[in-house]
Amino acid sequence: MDFLNLLKEKNILLTDYQIHQFERYYQLLVEWNEKMNLTAITDRDDVYFKHFYDSLTISFDFPFSSQSLIDIGAGAGFPSIPLKIIYPDLKITIVDSLGKRIQFLKMLIKELELDHVEAIHTRAEDYVKLYRESFDLATARAVARLNILDELCLPFVKENGYFLVLKGKAGEEELKEAKKGIKILGGQIIKDVSFALSKDQDYRHNIIIHKIRKTPSQYPRLFGKIKKQPL
Repeated sequence: MDFLNLLKEKNILLTDYQIHQFERYYQLLVEWNEKMNLTAITDRDDVYFKHFYDSLTISFDFPFSSQSLIDIGAGAGFPSIPLKIIYPDLKITIVDSLGKRIQFLKMLIKELELDHVEAIHTRAEDYVKLYRESFDLATARAVARLNILDELCLPFVKENGYFLVLKGKAGEEELKEAKKGIKILGGQIIKDVSFALSKDQDYRHNIIIHKIRKTPSQYPRLFGKIKKQPL
């Protein structure tokens, strides 16, 4: 399968069990997608490439090990569940505001026998009141524009931690408009890795932001304010 060969090119060799986990993930995603809207992509090769492989591309430029990671608005579990399968020592918390998606994720975590993973039904701006600056890493993929995401995610990250953002072709433009906010929130842009995911010019931007200072206590604001007046 192309998926395995693509990972092999990046020196990622899957065990039989990891291959089984990805296959079961695909089966459950398609099965539950008939009951709720989890993804518009259901073709097997497309799921493996545009969801599983795409989620893992961030690991080509960032070292994952046993860090604590919060995934904001993970939807059907991207990028955190594929990352957990490859890096089983990660300690993951997934936050999503839609109860049905959390129901799917809880079932998925159990079925894939993933430990140290929890799925929480809440909004990021509420959850941060309990877990401010508690995580080594925060991730987000296809949730909102970066000048909104930065205020939802950076407050969760410990000083000297990282915010890892997976973006599409608008990533460069979004990064420009979010630069000021990222700085205010204590972040420093380390790199923006741009690449074509496929030959049909399916462009991606993986952005790595280092948390160099604590986030000022007035952030995050209420979501309505964040959306209406991004930093």
